[in-house]
Amino acid sequence: MVKIAIDAMGGDFGPEPIVKGCVNALKKKRFTPILVGKKSEILPLLPKSYRDKILIIESDDVISMSDAATDAIKRKESTIYKAVELVKEGEADGVVSAGHSGATMTLATLRLGRLKGVLRPALVTLMPTIADRRSVVLDVGANVDSKSENLVQFAVMGGCYAEDVLGIDEPKIGLLANGEEDSKGNEVTKAAFGMLKGYRGFVGNVEGGDIFNGSCDVITCDGFVGNLVLKTSEGVASTISGLLKEYIKKSPIRITGALLMRKVFKLLKKEIDYAEVGGAPLIGIKGCAIVSHGKSNAKAIENAIYQAIAYVDTGVNEHIVNRLAELKQKEN
Repeated sequence: MVKIAIDAMGGDFGPEPIVKGCVNALKKKRFTPILVGKKSEILPLLPKSYRDKILIIESDDVISMSDAATDAIKRKESTIYKAVELVKEGEADGVVSAGHSGATMTLATLRLGRLKGVLRPALVTLMPTIADRRSVVLDVGANVDSKSENLVQFAVMGGCYAEDVLGIDEPKIGLLANGEEDSKGNEVTKAAFGMLKGYRGFVGNVEGGDIFNGSCDVITCDGFVGNLVLKTSEGVASTISGLLKEYIKKSPIRITGALLMRKVFKLLKKEIDYAEVGGAPLIGIKGCAIVSHGKSNAKAIENAIYQAIAYVDTGVNEHIVNRLAELKQKEN
């Protein structure tokens, strides 16, 4: 049975939504959760019928959002350090944390190590599209600066993730650039374009709109650009939602129309709600690490756990190692 270590104290709202999300996940999936945190705070939140199904590892040190990510390396008694260490020691298959994202990524990279052939891990996010599936965008924050070789590997890893975890046959892979023409992009993306030419599923340069229109399954970029895309998308979604509410309030006719369109609005909200995705996998490391939003509610934690289980079950890491080895062979 898959074992998932969960940082029970790292989120903005304490252990309550994390414990609730864990219990909700247990109602639907068979796995072994290991909650790392203050037992005195976790136990009262657990229904008695679930106490024998959840392991608790005691830890009262929590890396706060104001702490430097590198502090996590020294604080071996912290919740996130202990959670990652469980994966390193083979006592858990994956880790989920809504705590300090930098600390989670730093520890996962340094303590678990990179997969064979991986130069740098990347953070993955899933974006809604007008097609009946989400697009994979990476990197969205693990690397501020990337070389062309890194972008090539992100594209390969993203393709493996789309195939194995999302179940997309022959995913279309693109490089995010300022135009679709082969000549577009900066020096780094142009070099990556040349290296990816002929790779399975590579469709060339894509633009920002292709993230959401369903024409491309994997959108590759460096962490600086990807994080801007992610934060801008979140801001746009929030603004549109706010504008719709204000627009509807101004007229009784609009309110009536909104009531009729309630189901559509609910579906739209679901598509843009980060809680529906759960978290961002750090791809390219040994094991599995899901980085969740600090403001994660129980639903987000539940979905992050499902993500971790799917990641482990599909064996995507072995796929990545094999694909990178194939790519290196072709280059030589």
